[in-house]
Amino acid sequence: MNRTRIGLCFYSTTSASTSHFNQRILHLKNASGATKLNDALQLFDEMLQTQPPPNIIQFNQLITLVVKMKHYSTALSLFKQTKLMGIPANIYTINISINCHCRLNQVTYGFALLATIFKQGLPPDLTTYNTLIHGLVLADRVFEAVELFKKLLRDKLCEPNHVMYGTVINGLCKVGHTSKALELLTFMESGSCKPVVHQYNTVINSLCKDKMVDDALELFTHMTEKGVPTDVITYNSLIQGLCNFGRETEAAKMLRDMEDVGVSPGVDTFNILVDSFCKQGSVKEAELAVQAMVRRGLHPNIITYNALIDGYCLRGEIEEAENVIDRMMEQDIVPDIITYNSLINGYCKKKQIDKARHLFQEIQDKGLTPNVITYGIMLQGLFLSGHPAAARELFNKMQEKGLAPDICTYRILLHGMCKNSQCSDALALFRSLGNEELMEDVGLYTILIDGCSKCGKPNEAMDLYDELCLKGLKPNVRTYTVMISVYCQEGLFVKGKNLLRKMEENGCLPNSVTYNVLVRELLKKNECQEAEIFLEEMINRGFMPDHATFENLLVRIPNVGKDSRLRTIVLKLTSVERKDAKST
Repeated sequence: MNRTRIGLCFYSTTSASTSHFNQRILHLKNASGATKLNDALQLFDEMLQTQPPPNIIQFNQLITLVVKMKHYSTALSLFKQTKLMGIPANIYTINISINCHCRLNQVTYGFALLATIFKQGLPPDLTTYNTLIHGLVLADRVFEAVELFKKLLRDKLCEPNHVMYGTVINGLCKVGHTSKALELLTFMESGSCKPVVHQYNTVINSLCKDKMVDDALELFTHMTEKGVPTDVITYNSLIQGLCNFGRETEAAKMLRDMEDVGVSPGVDTFNILVDSFCKQGSVKEAELAVQAMVRRGLHPNIITYNALIDGYCLRGEIEEAENVIDRMMEQDIVPDIITYNSLINGYCKKKQIDKARHLFQEIQDKGLTPNVITYGIMLQGLFLSGHPAAARELFNKMQEKGLAPDICTYRILLHGMCKNSQCSDALALFRSLGNEELMEDVGLYTILIDGCSKCGKPNEAMDLYDELCLKGLKPNVRTYTVMISVYCQEGLFVKGKNLLRKMEENGCLPNSVTYNVLVRELLKKNECQEAEIFLEEMINRGFMPDHATFENLLVRIPNVGKDSRLRTIVLKLTSVERKDAKST
């Protein structure tokens, strides 16, 4: 009798305790703010001190909250304490621990826990394998994730669900194997776990990023034919892909199509169009897109306004850009560093360097911190307006403030120095960098080669080119073009012509500038026969002489009555231009 009463009493106490902790865990789920973690830790301590302690299910629920707060190390520490207290773990406990290790880039520990599962006789479930595959993808070990996925299928260890398929597809796209992701999508279509919009979106987005927009559109059509409902992410990816290729008209039509099928465009959708129109210089079209956004009850955000400001600045319409900032302020949207970078760039392009300097100081007074891009814009502006000493001083201040210049900053700096006849200083600075990544940047070498050539130091330019090649670096089309110009200016035409052939052998095709440089230099040195050969070659490749080359051609055409291939070529060119003019 007494034993029964004790048992009932114990059951009642445990039940009350369980209910109490459940309520507090539920309260924590709905809570927010900085004290949430401290409250969770305090509750954990209370649960540990309760006799008998709650079961592992409640500990799992509480620790899951800690994981959702992204305090993965803390969560692992709490699990360790439950283990020391002798509270037995279940498969859910171990899965959470695996997830924490994976989030901490400790996927090896995750697999060690998988071994523990087998030792304890607890069969791994779908969540276990999903977590490990996701961990491998997070750690950029995508091919290992794919191999594990294949093993699960091959050995029928579990039936993959949408989460697992989505993780593997995302991983394949992440490392540029979009075609493999597409194959897996097709494999899903043939199985019982049919792909949903999320998997299609991942592949469509990856195809667009891989510049395969038409393939993405084809997959989109296939998806809709299969009856898979599209969403705003589907359309955003396709609209972005079309805009990246200057196909704004098709992108605008797609926006109308999405509304026709009941998918509402968001601010992000319109921002894609606004940004693209601005980059194309069509700011009026961008403003119309903003108006269309507002008509739908959507509010432009800082991304919208920053795109407009940048668009106006690119067109040199600084007053209009300033008006956009006023519009932002009226909407209580505070300009950020991106906003001011565009405006400073606009002032610099217009050579209004005093306004740029004033704004550069003003933003700092407002508490904004200039970033690497801000400094790069200011450096470019100072060099462009003929203030090389001020540019060097600003570069030094940038470093003093602990802001590390990137490759773009050094390219701006060295280019500006060379343009201002400071090639020796630029070369000395390059030699002092001591950074392997910078010292092996083809762009920096090209700037210095071009600078030395224009500063009357062709031998140093040639030495730099030889140094670049000895390092095993691959010259780009700009590097080859500059070197062809250097050789020809020094009368080394054989070297210049050979370099043109060599660049093609190395898989770097000459462009219009390359041919124009070579033909122009040959004409300047009265090497007319050689110039004719390369002129015909460039025309056959679809390139046309630029204004400077054409002027050199006209000067060297012999008097009427004398046979001349140059005259024939010029007549051919002028007839083509007349036809083009008529067609337009």
